[in-house]
Amino acid sequence: MASFPLSVNEKLIARSRTVGELLAPTSPFDKKCGRENWTVAFAPDGSYFAWSQGHRIVKLVPWSQCLNNFLLHGTKNVANSISTRLPRQNSDSGQKNKPCEHIIDCGDIVWSLAFGSSVPEKQSRCVNIEWHRFKFGQDQLLLATGLNNGRIKIWDVYTGKLLLNLMDHTEVVRDLTFAPDGSLILVSASRDKTLRVWDLKDDGNMMKVLRGHQNWVYGCAFAPDSSILCSVGASKAVFLWDMDKYSMIRKLEGHHNDVVACEFSPDGALLATASYDTRVYVWDPHIGVILMEFGHLFPPPTPIFAGGANDRWVRSVSFSHDGLHIASLADDKMVRFWRIDEEYPVQVAPLNNGLCCTFSTDGSVLAAGQDGSVYFWATPRQVSSLQHLCRMAIRRVMPTSQVKNLPIPSKVVEFLCYQI
Repeated sequence: MASFPLSVNEKLIARSRTVGELLAPTSPFDKKCGRENWTVAFAPDGSYFAWSQGHRIVKLVPWSQCLNNFLLHGTKNVANSISTRLPRQNSDSGQKNKPCEHIIDCGDIVWSLAFGSSVPEKQSRCVNIEWHRFKFGQDQLLLATGLNNGRIKIWDVYTGKLLLNLMDHTEVVRDLTFAPDGSLILVSASRDKTLRVWDLKDDGNMMKVLRGHQNWVYGCAFAPDSSILCSVGASKAVFLWDMDKYSMIRKLEGHHNDVVACEFSPDGALLATASYDTRVYVWDPHIGVILMEFGHLFPPPTPIFAGGANDRWVRSVSFSHDGLHIASLADDKMVRFWRIDEEYPVQVAPLNNGLCCTFSTDGSVLAAGQDGSVYFWATPRQVSSLQHLCRMAIRRVMPTSQVKNLPIPSKVVEFLCYQI
């Protein structure tokens, strides 16, 4: 991670502190192509971290063990130095009490990862409830892997056992996301221009195909209440879907190039999208307006230049769990941390050839993937104001239209709608 250029506005910005790195083993004959780390993921309960080491291999590590290794041995950690091959036989339930480090060979290049957890009190939406091969208990943790050949493989995180092989996509599965409600509903986004909805509690039954994208679909993300899905793709596409009716709610217009990543804020009131037009937009998804713009090229390119090649393509975006910070990763060899109410980044970090980033479950660490390895930084930390905590509590249950009808002062309405 070499030094990196800073714009005039960013020269006084603090650099993020490096927490650690996981370096994938390399060999002299290892080709560069196929080693890209397109995806990193944290388990919803913070127990595991997973990343694509390149080619066909996914590494699963207990996150607490990972942090301990960083503290004991410094920041560097060769990923396979303490790896454990999975036993061929099924593990007993006792293994679930002691998380183990696993290596999974997915059989093809891995493009996407997602953890899914089972919550027993949530009712499955599946129709066929009579005959199931798998009974998911309350402590179930799954890992979905999207592959180059269009397949999606579902693994039991605790045992490493392959549970399901979903084969309906005809092109690369570029992104995966589980519904946060514990229903084990999985949505996949593919280069075959479709999104597909799967019910893993119904043995991976494909429930619906969402059509609307005219080109590749790059990413998808659920709102926190699982009612809305955002999908993004080539040709400036940002679509919102009603996941109860499986119908499109609206298209969000504003980007000038392919949109490659998206994520909702923890309260569902905001949506961040990252694009090759060098910008991250923060939207109010309920009314379809842009509230904030974070630029990665100064001055911002005009629309005609934003649609062309430059060294500021934004590759990834992630929303922190405090609802105040966003991380973005761009081709200019930088990771940036933004506050949603400030124009310039509050922290930056160097990263060559970065492809993906995501916050840890508790929001204290950002993980970013690059050529089979992963780098971790401490995130900006600050105590949220009581006003912001109240805003998030209200916005978790009230869309913008209801907030605007509240009998309260207009300034309070603007604050609740993230307009000031």
